[in-house]
Amino acid sequence: MQYNTKSKPLRIGIVGFGHLGQFIYRHIENERNKAIYDFDLVFIWNRSKDIFSTFDKELNQELIVETIEEGLQRSPDLVIEVAHPNIIEEYAEKILDACDLFIGSPTALANESIENSLRKKTIESGHVVYIGTGAFWGAEDIGKMNERNTLCSLSITMKKHPDSYKLNEPLNSKLMEQRIKLGDQPGEIVIYSGPVRELCRLAPNNVNTMAVGATVASNLGFDRVQGCLIADTSLRDRHIVEIELSGPETIVNENDKVKFHTKTVRSNPAEIGAVTGTATLLSFVSSIKRAQGRTAGIHVV
Repeated sequence: MQYNTKSKPLRIGIVGFGHLGQFIYRHIENERNKAIYDFDLVFIWNRSKDIFSTFDKELNQELIVETIEEGLQRSPDLVIEVAHPNIIEEYAEKILDACDLFIGSPTALANESIENSLRKKTIESGHVVYIGTGAFWGAEDIGKMNERNTLCSLSITMKKHPDSYKLNEPLNSKLMEQRIKLGDQPGEIVIYSGPVRELCRLAPNNVNTMAVGATVASNLGFDRVQGCLIADTSLRDRHIVEIELSGPETIVNENDKVKFHTKTVRSNPAEIGAVTGTATLLSFVSSIKRAQGRTAGIHVV
């Protein structure tokens, strides 16, 4: 795949200034101390302005904008959304009228009408939607199988400490009830098992990895990619992501049928309560560097 190599730094806008947004901001600002750097930050927006006060003089106040529309007037090349799926629903098309968009909340694409409208918008505007692989290990190889239509099944299991989940109802109540039953005993709680599309609605802050998988495996999609969400009280220092897939059967030794199968287990260091593991933060920055030079559409990078 050929990438567009620009001589000038990419002009970046950040929408959302939580843990991930702050990490991206610090990375970009640190990179500017180098002789050659990739990004110029042109604006930052967050729904609540209170968060900016914690930075004091460390944060360049001139970067803060009151509205996303004000940020777009600064002519960014790429807007990075790391806020909430609702922001994609409300602002994605407006952003695509002005520049490329990097979606940090791909669970928004579980809404089929949003996915379809964004694909259409990229064609109309000539701009591109990017999604980072994040914690979805093996995205490129799975994408190749999807292109050849040899991906038969894909399941993604995520395991975290219960305090690392931010769930909508009824999953939140289910988790609380099961924790009470478990008491002080260690153990796993299966919060959900089923199609990824429904899970994206019920746990939009926790299953971006699954949304990435459903986007990469587009021939299966959000309805046929399976997701399993597990709370494990023993996971006090890491998140676990298990990706399991199957391919077609092949006849070997004249009459033996063998089905292609692979499973990966990713252990990502993370503190209790953290939604995103440390390795995912670095993966996100690497994906931003790849977010240029693609044709219209939605691309996982």
